[in-house]
Amino acid sequence: MPRILIVGASRGIGHAMAAELVARGWDVIGTVRAGPRTPLHDLAAAHPGRVEIEALEIDEPGQIASLRQRLSGRKLDVLFVSAGTTTRDQQVHIGDVATDEFVRVMVINALSPLRVVEALHDLVPAGGLIGVMSSGQGSVANNETGQREVYRASKAALNMLMRSFAARQAGTSRALVLLAPGWIRTELGGPDAPFTLEETVPSIVDVLLSRLGSTGLQYLDRFGRTVPW
Repeated sequence: MPRILIVGASRGIGHAMAAELVARGWDVIGTVRAGPRTPLHDLAAAHPGRVEIEALEIDEPGQIASLRQRLSGRKLDVLFVSAGTTTRDQQVHIGDVATDEFVRVMVINALSPLRVVEALHDLVPAGGLIGVMSSGQGSVANNETGQREVYRASKAALNMLMRSFAARQAGTSRALVLLAPGWIRTELGGPDAPFTLEETVPSIVDVLLSRLGSTGLQYLDRFGRTVPW
């Protein structure tokens, strides 16, 4: 069976993607943070041998290195980084945000996903896919309203770093994807988001899997449309 590693699969979009992919016949390795039982543990219990759980604090480089060592010799058809965060006050202006809060969001949303990609990309063979969860709010061209300034900046930085990675991977036969899922009703998206996980995740998975066998980096929404950089 094909295998995907989803980094950040304990809840929200990452967990919903794991469940959708298991239903489609994929084996899933999902990472969770240290702590209590998560919905991913329930998914693993319901599908013995199909779902593996790895512990990872994505902002700890030593833990990324340990995960790479544990996965040595494994093949990943898809590597997808879903983990992310936002500021505690989502509407804080850039001039008012505390430095440690700014750094926290930047490290988790921009630096850490690319650390994971750099550490694990060689486990993805030719014809495979490396993807990262971005956001339409990371689009510089589409920013006409401001708001969520730190989150926007972190996703724009993520996009730039992924483009730099892609430039260094010129000529690879693997697909590279930045995925903008839209505003979804999760803990991160909040209760006012217009769409549910059930409505959106099948389309997200469709877009991701449609890129298998392609080459080059694409920045896409959940309908497969190109998002302006």
